[in-house]
Amino acid sequence: MSKTYKITLEYEGAKYSGWQDQNNARTVMGELRQAAQDLFHGPVDIQGAGRTDAGVHALAQVAHFRTSSKQRLHPEQILRGLNDRLPAEIVILQVEEVPSRFHARHDAVSRSYVYQISRRKNAFAKKHVWWIKEPLDIDSMREAAALLAGRHDFVCFRAVDPSKPLESTIVVVDKAEVEEHGDLILFRIEASHFLWRMVRRIVGILVKLGKKEITIEQFRQLLDGKCGQGMKVSEWTAPAAGLFLERVRYKQDVE
Repeated sequence: MSKTYKITLEYEGAKYSGWQDQNNARTVMGELRQAAQDLFHGPVDIQGAGRTDAGVHALAQVAHFRTSSKQRLHPEQILRGLNDRLPAEIVILQVEEVPSRFHARHDAVSRSYVYQISRRKNAFAKKHVWWIKEPLDIDSMREAAALLAGRHDFVCFRAVDPSKPLESTIVVVDKAEVEEHGDLILFRIEASHFLWRMVRRIVGILVKLGKKEITIEQFRQLLDGKCGQGMKVSEWTAPAAGLFLERVRYKQDVE
């Protein structure tokens, strides 16, 4: 009889080609699968709450795995066993036994991301921030971020995902905001789901706005699905280094 476990993990994604399994590439999911199969001495089925791109980090990614192993381990033993087998950049934070029907991706009601922009060169956080040398108009960036909340067509903000050619570009954003913390500018956004590279492109456009290279009216047009001439959104995609999957919410978290 199989058992299902929900795991919460953090990872530093600089050395990995993203979350999802890929042929001939090192991924977070691949490392997790290898550690789990070694721990349980057999195959495991693993699914994550969402994909993160190459170089993107996670503060609290959620996944589940199912195993039919005869090994009967307590969640705390699984946590320690996986952490002993995983590289230093991947850390299991919590393990819970859950009903077999639980699915990390399908049962999630929202995901939230945070992007870190640094206004100064940082000796310790190069892999975790985007350093912007030019002055930024934070008020304009805040105004634009506030416009993101609600139902919009994000066709101008996404990259075409070959695995989802017919994917709808309509996304309902629960909230989005820009905050300042010393030399850091933090952009936070929460939604039920995200399109491929959507968050990084939003950040890139917000920075363009902050530099006064585009106007708030041009931002509104992009949000209306009017990509327009001269709006080179794909070229403005923010680097992966500053992006973190911050949290995955489930129904029980919001009740």
